[in-house]
Amino acid sequence: MKSEVNDRIAEWPVMEAFYTIQGEGAQAGRPAFFIRTGGCDVGCVWCDVKESWDADQHPMTSLDELLDQVEYHQPNFVVLTGGEPAMYDLSVLSEALRDRSIDVAIETSGCYPLHGTVDWYCFSPKKFKAPVEEAYERADELKVVVFNQSDFEWAEQHAAKVSSTCRLFLQPEWSKEEQNLPSIIEYVKRNPKWSISLQTHKYMNIP
Repeated sequence: MKSEVNDRIAEWPVMEAFYTIQGEGAQAGRPAFFIRTGGCDVGCVWCDVKESWDADQHPMTSLDELLDQVEYHQPNFVVLTGGEPAMYDLSVLSEALRDRSIDVAIETSGCYPLHGTVDWYCFSPKKFKAPVEEAYERADELKVVVFNQSDFEWAEQHAAKVSSTCRLFLQPEWSKEEQNLPSIIEYVKRNPKWSISLQTHKYMNIP
């Protein structure tokens, strides 16, 4: 596992890479090529990709291999996700993608400083590991997963720290969506600075 940042790292543990539709958040509905890195030390109890946590279980994949897959599908949008992609130096990868006029997004818990350049920073803080201050400054999108009713107050604490242009989303945790969605709907109606994010890819039965 290569969690230490070095200047020009050009391979990463990759669990999977695939072309699909972004299912959630501000970019929902947009065709996207996902690169899911292995490795995460945040430990969300409700994580739906726990198989990504152990980086050693996933093959090191080179920049060239990833670019070959991207070029085959010809997307205009790539999402770096995990696991926790910000554990790694993403500079070479993000530069190569942007040089090809591809928009690059990252989905991150914000627990690590970002090494790389992205066009969209989706910040999804978790209670299990505190984010770095940089995450609040970079965030284009704050996406808070609602698992318990106390998460509304917790979401507001984070919303108070992001910029005025950051888009705010509340997303029900999938296993408790039926239980929590009614209260999210009412909360957003009372607090219209927030929007609702749903995991629409799960409704569409796509990755």
